[in-house]
This record gives sequence, structure tokens and C-alpha cells, in this order.
Amino acid sequence: MARVGKHGESSPPSDRRPLHFAAFLLLADAALVALIVAFVPYTKIDWDAYMAQVDAFVEGERDYTKIEGDTGPLVYPAGFLYVYSAIKLLTAGQVFPAQILFGVLYIVNLSLVLLMYVKTEVLPWWALGLLCLSKRVHSIFVLRLFNDCFAMTFLHAAMVLIMYHKWYLGLVIFSAAVSIKMNVLLFAPSLLLLMLKAMSIKGVFFALLGAAALQVLLGMPFLLSHPVEYISRAFNLGRVFIHFWSVNFKFVPEKFFVSKELAVALLVLHLTTLLVFAHYKWLKHEGGLFHFLHSRFKDATSIGQLIFAKPKLSTLNKEHIVTVMFVGNFVGIVCARSLHYQFYSWYFYSLPFLLWKTRFPTFVRVILFLAVELCWNIYPSTAYSSLLLLFIHISILFGLWSSPAEYPYANGKK
Repeated sequence: MARVGKHGESSPPSDRRPLHFAAFLLLADAALVALIVAFVPYTKIDWDAYMAQVDAFVEGERDYTKIEGDTGPLVYPAGFLYVYSAIKLLTAGQVFPAQILFGVLYIVNLSLVLLMYVKTEVLPWWALGLLCLSKRVHSIFVLRLFNDCFAMTFLHAAMVLIMYHKWYLGLVIFSAAVSIKMNVLLFAPSLLLLMLKAMSIKGVFFALLGAAALQVLLGMPFLLSHPVEYISRAFNLGRVFIHFWSVNFKFVPEKFFVSKELAVALLVLHLTTLLVFAHYKWLKHEGGLFHFLHSRFKDATSIGQLIFAKPKLSTLNKEHIVTVMFVGNFVGIVCARSLHYQFYSWYFYSLPFLLWKTRFPTFVRVILFLAVELCWNIYPSTAYSSLLLLFIHISILFGLWSSPAEYPYANGKK
């Protein structure tokens, strides 16, 4: 007997169409990536700078202020250097074999993302195809070879582990992603909230300790010799990006774009929006943020119980984990002062999930998805394209706000 699926359509009791279609998408996209590498000219942007920075590191330079390339100084944590040193070893610094390597990385990343989508069952099976339709994302991976690709692949791997409640290993892989590029920290507030819902205080502490230990281990060669230079360059949260390259806020005058006033206003908006979503959406079933935090202390009869006891309901369902992570990151994207073209990879793979978490009609979801892709393929960006992108982002955020919050636990009753 047929059942009604999550999307209101009739489906058999064990609908394997999403899994079969995901396998087809992987094969088809692998063929597409091969054709792109073979026939589309490579675009040189940061590759030579990456290789120059790797050369300085391999030759023994440990002062971050002296490691630079033709696009400027090194501004990424140490994990970046290890990853691209390995790439140079495998490819001898040649672009074509590196493109093949990044093509494989693209398929690995897509596999992780498809696994999340299939397991959460938020999308109808046919909508999985949207994940393979971005011209810009294909370009970021196999024609630009940006470090964003490795950072996001590690991030998606961490999310898969966390979906299966492998919190400690997931936090280590998350930390590895941060060590390649710090944009991954946009997921950190959501991840911390999920940890507090699923783990004891002791568990949270040791998971964070493991993540911090990896950062120290990777940065050890620089921390032992030039710690101030390493920390100030690799973990600089106050960088000001060039107005010309920004895809968003292009309608803002450059003088205001680079101002501290705009940076502070966006930071306050970012934190406020996260708190509002945490209180009214992500912790709705726990009575809100303050009630949740209070309950962790109220239910403890001793210091030992406070530290070692898990919440009564602690097994989070997969959909809730992915929702909180993707929405938290998207809030950061909406409030980011500058988004460069490669930054599209930071949230593209979450877009179909976010759109289907809204109550928008399906045709509106598809139009919004295609409109975002259009904005990211206008080069150079204009005041109109950046204004349109901001409008779409805010529309999606409003749609997420106005949609019902999913029940978060797998070991309790709705």
C-alpha cells in the first residue's frame, strides 16, 4: 500500500528513488567534470600564489609575515599549507593533474552532500539534481582550485559524522576544515548549540579540547618560532576585502563598505539573528534558549551530575542537525560584509535544503535557486545584482523563520 511522503506525494513504503537518482547524479557529474577539465580553459587566479607560499614553507620559512605569493601574504591557518604541500607533491605543481585531483574532490564532496540529503529526506528525489546545476561551483572546484573546496569538503564530512552521532571525530574533522579556511567558523555557533543539546558538559569540553589540540598541533612549527605572527595572520577576523571583488553590498559606496561602522552593524545583526533563531526555532521544543540553559543547571543535584549528565532527551535526529548547521551558516552569509566569487561554495550546497525547509511553493523555490545562481554568474557584480542577491537571501531567511520548527529528537515523542 502506498504512503504519503514528506512532500505530499504518494510513494512506496521503501522509496529508493532518491538513492538511485543520487547514484546517477554522481556518475553524470563525474562525466561532466571530466569534460570540463578536458575542454574548458583553466583560469589562473590563486594557484601560483598558493604554490609560492608552499615553497616558502617547504624551504623552512616559519614567519607568517614572510610567507606570501603574487596575490599577497598568507592569511590561512597552517592546515592550508599541509594540504597544498601534499597537492604539490602529488602534482609537481602542475595545473592539469591538480585539476584531476580537484575533480575527484568535487565528486567526494558531492557524495557527502547527497548522503545528507538522502538521509534527511527534506527534498523530493528529483530536486537532488539542483545540486549539480551550478556553473560557478564547477568552476570554483576544477577551474580555480581554491582552498574553499577542501575546507567545505572537510566540513561536510564533519556534518555526516555528527549526523551519525560521532561527535568527537566530527569535531576533529571540523577543526581540520577550520585549519584550511576560517569561513567554517560560521558553522561554530550552531555546532556548539547542538553539542549542548546532545552531550554532557564533560563531553562538550573534551570535544572542544580535541578540536583545539588539532589546531595547536598543526600550528606547532609556527607557534614555537613566531607565535604572534602566526596567530595575527592566520586568525585575523578583521580583514577588509576589496570592494570591487565583492558579490554582495556592491550597491554600498566603497567608503562605507570598508568602514568599521558597517562591520560592527553587520556583526551585531549576525549575532542577534543567531540568538533569535536559537531561542524561537532551534530550541522551541525545549522552551527557548534561556529555559534550556536553566534546565541544564536546575536538573543537576550536584556538580558531578551537572558535568557528567546528558540532557534527558539527547539523541538528535538527522534533519535537525543539518537544519541548525545550514541555517546558522546561512545567517552568517546574509550578514557577511563581503562575498567573493569562490565564497559561493560556502553555502551553495545548502540552498536546496534551505529552500525546501520554507513553505514557499515549489516553483518559487526553483526560481529563487536559479536567481541566486544568476547573481553569482554576473561578472563583475553590479549594484543591481548585489541588491537582488541580498533580497533573495532575506526572502529565504524570512521563509525559514516563518516555517515550523522540526521536532529535534530521535529518542522522544513529538
